[in-house]
Amino acid sequence: MKRFTPCVLAALFALPSLPALAAADLVFINGKVFTGVPGQPLVSAVAVENGKISKVGSDAEIQALADSGTQRVDLAGKVLMPGMIDTHSHPVSAGLNSLGANLLDEEKPLPELEQWIIEQDKAGTARSGDVINIAGVSSAYWEQARELGKIFNQGRWADQPLVLSGIDGHTGWANNAMLKRAKIDAALVKSLPANEQGYVGHEADFTPTGFFAESRWDQVRGQIPPASPEVMLKAAREAVKVNNQYGVTAWMDAASNAGPGDALFDFTATEQTLGVLPLYRQLAENGELTAHVAALMLTNSQSKPADLEVLARVMKQFEGVPNLTFPGIKVFADGILEYPGQTAAVIVPYKNSNKNGELLIDPAHFGELVVAAEKRGWIVHMHAVGDRAVRESLNGFEYARKLNPTPVAHSISHLQLVNPKEFPRFAQLGVIASMQLLWAIEESYTIDLVKPYISAFAYGYQYPAKSLQDAGAMISGASDWPVSSPNPWNAIGQAVTRDGPMGVLNAKERVDRQTMFYAYTINAAKTLGLAEQIGSLAPGKQADLIILDRDVFNVGDHELYDTKVLKTYFAGKPVNAPEA
Repeated sequence: MKRFTPCVLAALFALPSLPALAAADLVFINGKVFTGVPGQPLVSAVAVENGKISKVGSDAEIQALADSGTQRVDLAGKVLMPGMIDTHSHPVSAGLNSLGANLLDEEKPLPELEQWIIEQDKAGTARSGDVINIAGVSSAYWEQARELGKIFNQGRWADQPLVLSGIDGHTGWANNAMLKRAKIDAALVKSLPANEQGYVGHEADFTPTGFFAESRWDQVRGQIPPASPEVMLKAAREAVKVNNQYGVTAWMDAASNAGPGDALFDFTATEQTLGVLPLYRQLAENGELTAHVAALMLTNSQSKPADLEVLARVMKQFEGVPNLTFPGIKVFADGILEYPGQTAAVIVPYKNSNKNGELLIDPAHFGELVVAAEKRGWIVHMHAVGDRAVRESLNGFEYARKLNPTPVAHSISHLQLVNPKEFPRFAQLGVIASMQLLWAIEESYTIDLVKPYISAFAYGYQYPAKSLQDAGAMISGASDWPVSSPNPWNAIGQAVTRDGPMGVLNAKERVDRQTMFYAYTINAAKTLGLAEQIGSLAPGKQADLIILDRDVFNVGDHELYDTKVLKTYFAGKPVNAPEA
């Protein structure tokens, strides 16, 4: 008998920790509950205790956990699921853009554009200091750089600095008054290395037309007066509010140590380069950070392993901030595909220039940076748009796997072009495909700014979600807000249909809705390194939940796009004000 005593005592001591013995704080019953646990069928009810899931099951099982102090929510048949998770976003910059004049990718005729800017300035929304700064500008305007100059370099604009900030974050246009402030003229353009001259729209005599891309766009952006600390905090609050409104309860901030005015494409990290991290800390201290933020540290594309130490010291400054984690680093492998930028690194040259874009990482040494990150327990998250950038990113991960065969949940975001040879490599190397499938649409960007300039073969594999899935890749959902909407339901609907105003973009790459539900829940949690805490409604995980306005398992494909979130819960507490 004596030999069983320790086991009996252990069992007795363990009893108080069993969730079933404690009354739930909150129960959801009579619903259609998607748990996010692969293979688990829908259930009808969920119990929450102390901000965590204590049990999922039938109405009877969950009702048994309620007492007089339990809050009961009758779902009346509505869908309940885990909070949405965004694996690539720039929400504070997006929040800042939303507070000012923002075209939101709308293309207006140039006379209307001028009038709209004048009206925005009169309304007090257009200025950053003394610079008129318009956010969310469509890439379609860059073909009209000279025409923009004819309007915005004379009359009332002759001495008024004006910047049109591209919605893609990689490009923009500035008038002569702004170029004068930035000290950019024909002599400077002529002095640039050949590849950087391509980042500046210019005449035959090197006179700039006002269009800029990548690091040269950074040079212009850097001259825009920064927003005040009060405005930046307001922008951070707006970022949380908007995400919660759409049911997003976690995101990967893809450049957390860079602020809106910092250079992104030739970034140099220092211990004083803190970006938006102090804003997240302030929100957390105020109890306003109602989301998990996985903060990636932006790293120069040519960084050496020793350069990671300064990032570690920045992380140390924010250690212990609630709801803020540091999974690793973000690296730009290339730029953008759309004309006239064409800085994405491609295998087959662009038809108009016979160039292959710009590969920003060094293929001979990038793998060494991956190894150094892994030794610190960090993931590497890549910006890769072109098929060559994707290939070289995977080559770097493969280098690391040869030294340590254990897969690490690195990720590649954007994936606009992927060569079929790369499809199986994602699963083989354990690399997650972080995809903005709202972009998988036949519209002016794809038809006018991409299709004429790349090979038909490459065009047939734009945003190849189904091909990657069929090859065993894990897909996670992402927005790249403010480049596009942070609303996951728009992206889910687009991924399922791939319909657009100008047709269907590669119908064979459609994926089913369940794939996308996992992409924005458990798969996304794995991308953030938080799968043990969030991403599914499993006992012990934080109770981040959303209630939807429609049965997303049975509505038509096109109805998914307009799904609304009726209520968002973070750690068991309601946090959103639904859209009006």
